[in-house]
Amino acid sequence: MAAIAFIGLGNMGGGMAANLAKAGHQVRAFDLSAPALAAAQEAGCTPCSTVADAVTGADVVVTMLPNGAIVGDVIENQVIGTAPAGALLIDCSTIDVATARRLAEVASAAGHPIVDAPVSGGIAAARGGTLTFMVGGTDAAFAAAEPILAAMGKAVIHAGAAGAGQAAKICNNMLLGATMVATCESFRLAERLGLDLQTFYDIASKASGQSWSMTSYCPVPGVGPQTPADNGYQGGFATALMLKDLRLAMGAAEEAGAPVPMGHLAEKLYAAFAADGHAGQDFSAIIKTL
Repeated sequence: MAAIAFIGLGNMGGGMAANLAKAGHQVRAFDLSAPALAAAQEAGCTPCSTVADAVTGADVVVTMLPNGAIVGDVIENQVIGTAPAGALLIDCSTIDVATARRLAEVASAAGHPIVDAPVSGGIAAARGGTLTFMVGGTDAAFAAAEPILAAMGKAVIHAGAAGAGQAAKICNNMLLGATMVATCESFRLAERLGLDLQTFYDIASKASGQSWSMTSYCPVPGVGPQTPADNGYQGGFATALMLKDLRLAMGAAEEAGAPVPMGHLAEKLYAAFAADGHAGQDFSAIIKTL
């Protein structure tokens, strides 16, 4: 088993670190939040007061942080030079492709194999160890990271070279954001047309309109499986995080010269929804605007 430093114990990172400890790894965890550290300790991790304390002697360093600027600061200024030579770096944050590629160059130059491995699945999957990992990096780095990621997920997929994991994540979440809006519109239209919403769900979930937003994450309370809609749209994947990912996708699309009209519209709608005081609610709550 590996000695793993886990940096970032938020809603996603806390569950991920706990699953690594459950799998038998020695996990030294760091976060700025005292409650998050206490929860990690309860789950079998060793809490650390600094990044340097966590990464000293680590075979693997996993980061799960809010944005590219923070990831860059932690990896460049706190991990490299303190973690042992050759320690594997796994960044599970969702950041821009350019930063992921730059950090891969910096880490490799310092002798650290590195992968970008953003996740899909949400808080419940992080806690349950059923995340999907989209991984960018060399074949050798992927081979080293795969068993670590497998302890936290149900699927670990090599997307390609450095940055490919982030590219896959932002494309996936642009699709998710757009399909959720369309799903919400469809339920509202069905309601206005006099359809029973459970009946509409039963039909659409088995017809050509079926999507993950429909069958696994239905935005209507009391319809389909248990989702954040059944809990007042609390928990799940916050609107602020969906907006962050949509903005990353828009930036990538502009750099690549790719037309994404539906993505642009989804970003505009989620920006307005967040600005109206709903940033902390699950992204499926956007149905309330229709």
